[in-house]
Amino acid sequence: MSMKELIRKYASLLIAGFIAAGAAASASAESAPAPSAGTKSFVLQQIRNATIKIDYGDVRFLVDPMLAKKGSYPAAPGSFNSEIRNPTVDLPIPLEKVIDVDAVIVTHLHFDHWDNEAKERIPKDMPIFAQNDEDARTIRGSGFRDVRVLNEATEFKGVRLIKTSGQHGSDAAMAVRGKLLGTVSGVVFQRPGFKSLYVAGDTVWNTHVQDALATYHPDVIVLNAGYVRFNDIDGAIIMGKEDLYRVNQAAPGAYIVAVHLESLNHATQSRQELKDYIKEKSLDPQRVLVPDDGESYSF
Repeated sequence: MSMKELIRKYASLLIAGFIAAGAAASASAESAPAPSAGTKSFVLQQIRNATIKIDYGDVRFLVDPMLAKKGSYPAAPGSFNSEIRNPTVDLPIPLEKVIDVDAVIVTHLHFDHWDNEAKERIPKDMPIFAQNDEDARTIRGSGFRDVRVLNEATEFKGVRLIKTSGQHGSDAAMAVRGKLLGTVSGVVFQRPGFKSLYVAGDTVWNTHVQDALATYHPDVIVLNAGYVRFNDIDGAIIMGKEDLYRVNQAAPGAYIVAVHLESLNHATQSRQELKDYIKEKSLDPQRVLVPDDGESYSF
């Protein structure tokens, strides 16, 4: 075989090798599974106050249902603007659509999270998740037959529910009104293929929230950010704009959804004030969200 023929044969072998390698790589890429995190969307809908609906694939949750008509309840004694009755606005969608869910989560038993209308209108066989045994007993006392207690490894139809802690006001607030404010909780939602969600509940910024962010690294965070106030307490008993900013700094890659706004007499921070603050602090308004009642987001 001549030198020219040897060179031609060697070149042909090289080309064939490159083609085979490329085909193998292509087949490997096509057969490899897609990343599991965040490949599917879940929908979060702001209803009113702290009441939200979460459609986690084919599993629908209702969190903290306050379902009464506008003006059904008096203001809490000693609260700001106590001449105004609650809720201050009506539901944005029919109640029947609000309660069309697979399960209800009650982070604590204050009337703006679990009211008389919810007790009357939610079916008594609905699965209800409570933060502790004491709350579960109270809910069962209203006739609900499937009441479960959240823990750090609760499962429901393929969704993992993780109870988190919070504090319903500063240490000074708890010293003054601790018995009234009581124990509160939040919930982390996890499901393979979906972004994770952290509903912080009625809490201010503190080590409980810091720990939840550091432990679970949520993709989406719901904050009760209406800056609810009482006359005898300095500061508020839930988050306000500065707390929201701290959460954003601690979890800069997460979406934040601010709720618990413009629906109670003593919620003193408006949506517009919060939007103005987001702009002032140069936060991304596409990632730090302030929904109207009835508005939905897909994550």
